[in-house]
Amino acid sequence: MPAKLHHSMVTGNTPIPFGESLSPPGDVPALPKFAVVIPAYNEAKTIRAVAEGALQCLSKVIVVDDGSVDDTFQALEGLPLTLLRHPTNLGKAASLWSGFQHALQQGITAVVTLDGDGQHAPEDIPRLLKAVEQAYNFIIIGARTRPWTRAIWHRILANRIADFWISWAAGYPIEDSQSGFRVYPSALLRQVKIPTGRKNSFVFESEILIEGANLGFRSLPLSIESEPRSLPRPSYFRPIVDISRITLMVGKRLLSEGMAPRKLLSAVLGHVFDNPLPNFPHLTHVPQPEKSKRP
Repeated sequence: MPAKLHHSMVTGNTPIPFGESLSPPGDVPALPKFAVVIPAYNEAKTIRAVAEGALQCLSKVIVVDDGSVDDTFQALEGLPLTLLRHPTNLGKAASLWSGFQHALQQGITAVVTLDGDGQHAPEDIPRLLKAVEQAYNFIIIGARTRPWTRAIWHRILANRIADFWISWAAGYPIEDSQSGFRVYPSALLRQVKIPTGRKNSFVFESEILIEGANLGFRSLPLSIESEPRSLPRPSYFRPIVDISRITLMVGKRLLSEGMAPRKLLSAVLGHVFDNPLPNFPHLTHVPQPEKSKRP
């Protein structure tokens, strides 16, 4: 008999309170505990396959149903995971934050995030976790490799523009800043304080990279396959609106720092001038994925 789905309602329209601050980045815990957080809004056609794939890799999977009006909830029936439900649609940022806080309450030491629409391959999770062994107190980004095609060139261009601005504000080069397939150390999640309102739905994942750098947590990219294919629905990311909001957020931060010329040099030249971290790692010996067999 399948394990019963555990679910709870996250009430209200305000983010779950922040956790207490931890000490600066340190050594890897003796027994690291990982969890997967999957934000989902009207993902009935894909969420079960994504959740099942994640459960093949880790036993702790948290799905945050962000006020879906389709059968997202029913699609997960019978799976041994935790389902958090927002009463209304609060946006991706609030969904991630709800999942993060629940994971932290369980004593998780690092959180894997991936989208519920099927664009990320759950079978890549072990590769990201292998990278964590080499760079525990870094944000690991699953950096998508995509050819420039007529169908998606505008999205790739928008992402490259976002990469430039976010790298400038963070003070180091960042690859695929818009990828939602990541691993976050819990020490960062307990310290970071950034907005999670609806207008920050797709700003949050950019701002956490900048704020993370300010707190001493930089990111490292790990190449993953991402072949263009038809998805059940269009992306909720709106290149013009959301990149504009990201640029506005970055612009405000840069203005507050006098345009941060040293950070710009660091981002362009690839050398960290301000607050360099010792032994900046490079990901090595992380097995490359086999050719994707997904449709």
